[in-house]
Amino acid sequence: MKNVFFTDFHSTPRKNLFKKIEMLLNKAGIEEKIKKNDITAVKIHFGEMGNHSFIRPVFVKKIIEYVKKIGGKPFLTDTTTLYTGSRTDAVSHIETAIKNGFAYSVVNAPIIIADGLRGNASSSVIINKEIFKEVSIAHEIVNADAIVALTHFTGHELSGFGGAIKNIGMGCATRKGKLEQHSNVSPFVKKSKCVGCKKCIEWCRYGAISIVDKKAQINSELCVGCGECILTCPENAIMINWNETSPVFQKKMAEYAFGVIKGKENSSLFVNFLNNITSHCDCYPMSDKTIIEDIGILASSDPVAIDQASIDLINKATKK
Repeated sequence: MKNVFFTDFHSTPRKNLFKKIEMLLNKAGIEEKIKKNDITAVKIHFGEMGNHSFIRPVFVKKIIEYVKKIGGKPFLTDTTTLYTGSRTDAVSHIETAIKNGFAYSVVNAPIIIADGLRGNASSSVIINKEIFKEVSIAHEIVNADAIVALTHFTGHELSGFGGAIKNIGMGCATRKGKLEQHSNVSPFVKKSKCVGCKKCIEWCRYGAISIVDKKAQINSELCVGCGECILTCPENAIMINWNETSPVFQKKMAEYAFGVIKGKENSSLFVNFLNNITSHCDCYPMSDKTIIEDIGILASSDPVAIDQASIDLINKATKK
């Protein structure tokens, strides 16, 4: 594994945290990753509405400024969510980001939702791995020249923790890609909620949905798992089968992460923030109390190495 660089949160008048972030990026070799005029995807989790433990926008601004300083053209980005919430489409997602403090006037960079208006702007990336032969990656992630992944490290109910691998593996996947990671089968219809409006049928390009006894019914043999119907149902009647066991889920997510950085191995940088660490990820519409004291910020060109170092630091801190 490659080197991981670290700085703690201790600051002095001569060396505040913003200066330390700049020094960390420099030490991690960001200038070797981003060339002049590189359109740079700064991947971040904007936080669900009601959550407040995400990375502070002022820290993000400092990183944006550094990318611009070395000649890059940064944009903040994330993808639409598979579940119901405040980030299920690009419009709602951008509005949520702005309300959480990521307006252009604050961070000095535009927001582009990488998988399009409804989460179906995708590019297929061939990886030929154990589970997936190809993966569905958000179109603008693939189009970007470079990636800087800013990750708020947290606990996670399926993967154990949410780090750089989850940030890009799940966070850079389209709705179809997220569904492939989370579920072995197609979505299902909760009959008690379905009103038979046929909205899902209008959006299903594969003809996998029909009306039976005035209720929508999904043909699992025709369904490709794109997740379009989940978003378009006005009654939230189409549900996800959250049936993936954790080890398989983790392997799927790792394979997707591989697909994200394929071809960008020399133009990707990962920054993990180990502060405001909670037992759950920032996808929740709330933030619980932290489970450990703030530790620091890490940077590396290797997502596996930075996540391993993050876990090692957390485990060490819990033994004090």
